[in-house]
Amino acid sequence: MASLAEPVIGTPGTGLPDLLTLEQIEDDMFRSVVVSQDPAGLFGGQVAAQALRAAAQTVPEGRQPHSLHGYFLSRGDASRRVLLTVNRDRDGGSYSNRRVIAVQSGKVIFNMAASFHVAEEGSDYQAHAMPDVPPPEDLPDDERWHRMHGVEIRLPPQPQPGLQWPSRMWIRSRHSLAGDTLQACALAYVSDMFTGLAATPGITISGPLTSIDHSVWFFRRAAVDDWVLMDLEPESTSGGRGMYTGRIFSRDGVLAAGIAQETLFRPGIARIGPLAR
Repeated sequence: MASLAEPVIGTPGTGLPDLLTLEQIEDDMFRSVVVSQDPAGLFGGQVAAQALRAAAQTVPEGRQPHSLHGYFLSRGDASRRVLLTVNRDRDGGSYSNRRVIAVQSGKVIFNMAASFHVAEEGSDYQAHAMPDVPPPEDLPDDERWHRMHGVEIRLPPQPQPGLQWPSRMWIRSRHSLAGDTLQACALAYVSDMFTGLAATPGITISGPLTSIDHSVWFFRRAAVDDWVLMDLEPESTSGGRGMYTGRIFSRDGVLAAGIAQETLFRPGIARIGPLAR
């Protein structure tokens, strides 16, 4: 077994390359490195991105993620490290499948299935164009979101003006990201930052919702250390749950990823912060 490194305390200047760095303990076991100085809810996109990176370190060279499907099972603690165990389900001629279990203090907080694929030539079609919005250079840096570690966020005009919680935003890593795998993990990280349910007619949302499950499909490479546009929209609310979908475009309008997430959505219950089950 490898010697265990000491955790690193994150600061406001900590970037995605550090947040997504993992310590390898054994062949299929990894551990996060950066922790918060104070106890707080662990951001779901962070553990999803770390799980994806752990899985990526076990697949044959040249295979990149094309989808992930995760379940948030219990509230995580940002002041504690996350143990990630990878199960190698299959390595075929062009696809690899992995399952990852994320644990803190002996409790499973997240599990994920991910699939990886070798690069192939094929038809190239996207049904949806990027919304017509001002470029990020024409928009101010939105200071409300500076608490989001490692990223810069700028808000174009929203599909529904006047909402407190945006459903359309430009996002960029504040630090350079080396390689396609780290770019894909950063895409997973930002994909869980906002909610498409903010645009649900007749609903006021004052903060992030409690995620139940989250899926990302990686269609094409996107440089998250350049600007990407995330566009989210509601699909359904019923039975105490809400579901939204979304798309992430590279700054030149290429559809890079699709998102689907289901969350808790209980009328009359405060919906601020992670996992208020």
